[in-house]
Amino acid sequence: MRPLIIVDGANVVGSVPDGWWRDRAGAAERLRDALASSTLPGDVTLVVEGAARGVAAVPGVAVEAAPQSGDDHIVALVGDNVVHRPVTVVTSDRGLRRRVEELGASILSPGRLRTMIPYGGRHDSI
Repeated sequence: MRPLIIVDGANVVGSVPDGWWRDRAGAAERLRDALASSTLPGDVTLVVEGAARGVAAVPGVAVEAAPQSGDDHIVALVGDNVVHRPVTVVTSDRGLRRRVEELGASILSPGRLRTMIPYGGRHDSI
């Protein structure tokens, strides 16, 4: 079974100070597109929340809109999948890290993810 990589969209987007707060959906789309153009070793799910909830999936990246808390949605996804396959969560949120590690997921930092995909935030000037 292919591993599952769950990306905490708000946390990863927020790790690049590029003006993402002015266009949260656009920032989530740029991250989604970078994930889709990468060769990450597993199935990728991007979890979005708030103003980014309308971001659509693309081939290679499933997008899940958290109905409430993004962290709670990620924890539920981990719980649903970790017994069937390896799960990695991309986040730097300490509370979320603790919760998903207790369920058996591994963690990848946003900085490490950015070295694996072509994502540096906005490509135009701020």
